[in-house]
Amino acid sequence: MSRTVATARGASAPAGPTAAGGPTAETATPAASGGTTPGPSRSRSGRAGAWAELLRLPALFTVPGDALAGAAAAGARPGPRTLLAIGSSLCLYEAGMALNDWADRAEDAVERPHRPIPSGRVRPAAALAAAGALTGAGLALAAGAGRPALAVAAPLAATVWAYDLALKHTPAGPAAMAAARGLDLLLGAAATGGGTRAALPSAALLGTHTLAVTAVSRRETTGGSVLAPLAALATTGALTRLVTHRRTRLPAGRRAAAAPGLPGPGPAGRPPRADGVLTTALGAAYAAAAARPYFHATLNPSPPLTQRAVGGGIRATIPLQAALAARSGAVTTSLLVAALAPAGRLFARRAGMRKVSIT
Repeated sequence: MSRTVATARGASAPAGPTAAGGPTAETATPAASGGTTPGPSRSRSGRAGAWAELLRLPALFTVPGDALAGAAAAGARPGPRTLLAIGSSLCLYEAGMALNDWADRAEDAVERPHRPIPSGRVRPAAALAAAGALTGAGLALAAGAGRPALAVAAPLAATVWAYDLALKHTPAGPAAMAAARGLDLLLGAAATGGGTRAALPSAALLGTHTLAVTAVSRRETTGGSVLAPLAALATTGALTRLVTHRRTRLPAGRRAAAAPGLPGPGPAGRPPRADGVLTTALGAAYAAAAARPYFHATLNPSPPLTQRAVGGGIRATIPLQAALAARSGAVTTSLLVAALAPAGRLFARRAGMRKVSIT
């Protein structure tokens, strides 16, 4: 998956150099900075920071919820194979981050010269090699989770590479990104429950949200689009209603586990009361995170507000994942996913990550 839905381009970025490939805060000469020559430890820290920026480490907190929501939709408890699916998702996600910057290196040299590759802090060959290695690791972890998981991970990896190398700047770009998120959720279902059919509705809802965010992100450096954030705002309202009000039928595993006297499905296949309250609360959190920045970008589609809209849409991914898990009756899983949001914010505020956008 690419930076388009993992980071608002230019948001919270470090101050760029005066020209592409010019000195940055990490690489300035002593004469330019007025300091002393950086020692080995500072050099290593600078390299680590550049890779953290390239890979958008804070955005990783939006990834585990895909597999966990998929497992919940399949009616299975998360287990060791779910962890392998999460590991596979993380590797493929980071492969997309590295590949995205490698593919955009010429564009970034003009528009975002502070990025790790055009600024010279990360070599293009190293970024491409990292993308390849991470893709291989992701497929290997999926294979460890079983053949059904690998059968989903393979097209997911192909979608990631196709998006970054060919589809990103075409009309098919948002659809490809949506497909990648949907497949990531199905990967968790396949690894945990062995099948994906029961998880298709959740994958469609998550993919639709991703489609809306990606459509907005296509104008985040230029602004000027009222239609995209307005459509995303309408999509957020529709998804919130579908997630919180639609009558759902619990997966077979959860129906079988609901014994008389224990919390189980209500009339007409509705989730248990506790699940319904939690789903409503998480759906409201999703709407609150996404709707406000979309609305502001609709009123004023400037690049800064469009970037904020993209960031809000990305942050809203976690409460949506949690709501999808709660909707499937997996209360504990949904709370675990919801906890990733504050954990991600805390991680992003760490001193060493100040130059890495949480979005």
